Amino acid sequence: MDQQQLIQEAEYKAVRSSGAGGQNVNKVSSKVELHFKLEETAALSEEEKQRVLQKLSSRLTNSGELILQCDESRSQHKNKEIVTRRFLDLLEQAIVKPKVRKKTKTPRAAKLKRLREKKKISEKKATRKDPLKD
Repeated sequence: MDQQQLIQEAEYKAVRSSGAGGQNVNKVSSKVELHFKLEETAALSEEEKQRVLQKLSSRLTNSGELILQCDESRSQHKNKEIVTRRFLDLLEQAIVKPKVRKKTKTPRAAKLKRLREKKKISEKKATRKDPLKD
């Protein structure tokens, strides 16, 4: 994964932010949207692309585009930094290979402990029975 190339391939768009902020909201385009086309990137290998497409499938558009946005700050530059960091973290987490689960055998001591407990409970219940009905 080449982070510099990913950042270069991403398209940034400044949009007017919504919410509180008075006249600043009406005048300044401080919200930043990041658009990234996963299928067209050269920064990821084919295996990495497949893993990212699978893990982020719910966040992609129908055309396979990842869109992230940030309007946390009143500064467009700060929002751009935040959305870029969020984008790189998201891709890093999606690329990680899942660990293969190794099957383990139940220890002999655990089996014996379960059987001892079972025996103890059955003896306790046996003492509750009416001795004349045997």
